[in-house]
Amino acid sequence: MPTIITHSVVAVSAGVSTTFLNRSLKFWILSIVCSSLPDADVIGYHWLYIPSYHFLGHRGFFHSPFFAAILSFLVVSVFYRKEGMFSKQWWKYFLYFFILTASHGILDALTNGGSGIALLSPLTNERYFFPWTPIEVSPLSISRFLSPRGMTVLLSELLWIWIPVLLIAIVVRLKTKRNATA
Repeated sequence: MPTIITHSVVAVSAGVSTTFLNRSLKFWILSIVCSSLPDADVIGYHWLYIPSYHFLGHRGFFHSPFFAAILSFLVVSVFYRKEGMFSKQWWKYFLYFFILTASHGILDALTNGGSGIALLSPLTNERYFFPWTPIEVSPLSISRFLSPRGMTVLLSELLWIWIPVLLIAIVVRLKTKRNATA
């Protein structure tokens, strides 16, 4: 799995790239939470001893687009009530938070370790990786992360995720500024 740092970088880059949403403190916090929340299933893995291949195991249901849709619906319905349920702006927020949450499982499917991602859950609990897995999988323990292995993971994420998403955000912002002044 990529680190929580990387999922947060993706969230901030996506937020910087949007111009059609109100980017308040609430927006930034929810962006980071939605992009990182699927890894809360590690609690079940470490403390409840839920095996990783279980429906609720690590990289299971909470990493699926189905969960992303549920979470996005809840986030927008609770935190953006003033937008009016199913209004055009409501759907913009919904799509934004859905993409952020779904990005978690997609990024995890690009890593080179673990038991795969249940991308089609709840239809099937089968685990998948993409054919190309350039991202080094992050260790789950803090002690292993604070070792040379952790530096290898961060360098991999810098190369394959941070630089591309930050470049995309810069290009989008520059293009948006140029269109605004034209």
